[in-house]
Amino acid sequence: MTNKLSRRNFARLTLAGSASLLAVKGFGINSDNQGASGCIRLGGPVFGDLKDPGAWVKAVKAKGYSASYCPVSPGTDEKIVKAFEKAAKDADIIISEVGAWSNPISKNEKERNDALKKCKEALALADLIGANCCVNITGSRGEKWDGPDPENLTKETFDIIVQSTREIIDAVKPVRTFYTLETMPWAYPDSPDSYLQLIKAIDRKQLGVHLDPVNMINSPERYYKNGAFIKDCFAKLGPFIKNCHAKDIRLGTNLTVHLDEVIIGTGGLDYRVFLTELSKLKNVPLMLEHLKTPEEYDQAAAAVRKAAVSAGIKFC
Repeated sequence: MTNKLSRRNFARLTLAGSASLLAVKGFGINSDNQGASGCIRLGGPVFGDLKDPGAWVKAVKAKGYSASYCPVSPGTDEKIVKAFEKAAKDADIIISEVGAWSNPISKNEKERNDALKKCKEALALADLIGANCCVNITGSRGEKWDGPDPENLTKETFDIIVQSTREIIDAVKPVRTFYTLETMPWAYPDSPDSYLQLIKAIDRKQLGVHLDPVNMINSPERYYKNGAFIKDCFAKLGPFIKNCHAKDIRLGTNLTVHLDEVIIGTGGLDYRVFLTELSKLKNVPLMLEHLKTPEEYDQAAAAVRKAAVSAGIKFC
């Protein structure tokens, strides 16, 4: 019989887990995001030939952003990395994340080893450039690196995630950034409770939280009560959150449950709650993603700004 970590067991351990984590001085917490800022840093991709730090800053500012995805890739010359870091600091732009998208828990040995190498290189870059975090999903035990699989939500896979994440952090030993696991609908962490359990099990100070509420809305109940769910996420994970993704979700009218990711403002995510909770943290960016064109990103940014005005939230 498959040995699953049930939601009942997670719920039973959550309060104790939260208390014990928060009791450990400095565990997973960067003082930069403590205390209410009252404003939000919005960011997203910028397009064009942006190899020069000045051109990159100009493009970010032209969109009204105060946060940006990392403008360079692992393997970039250190002088260039440092030039972008200085440009960001001088322009008050936070580099939100370095992506390490890969499958470090793959059953395929080559794929797994390549992913672990990619994660370590991305984490090293994040530390060098001073990004808020390096982010990846935990991976999948199936053929598709980010897809569902019957083994994903098992005790055995939980343990593999713990081992792979420790290996990545221990190899790099970051001091200025955090390795984070993006939340997912069919893989750990799939709830704030399972995230707390992973934080406790991995037991590394430089492990942080990457929050994407849309990725955890995997049932009609969570969809219709997503405002309360978002509040629960921030209540339990707030001190550990380093970065957030911004998108939207819509429940279809099929006879089976079908949830689609959609442009912000065309779905059901409670952005008033999301922005209100995020504004209580300091220097934690909200990053637009998964859109196809600059025009779609402009539409999404406008929807976020409209929701912020409605909630009385300002942008940094």
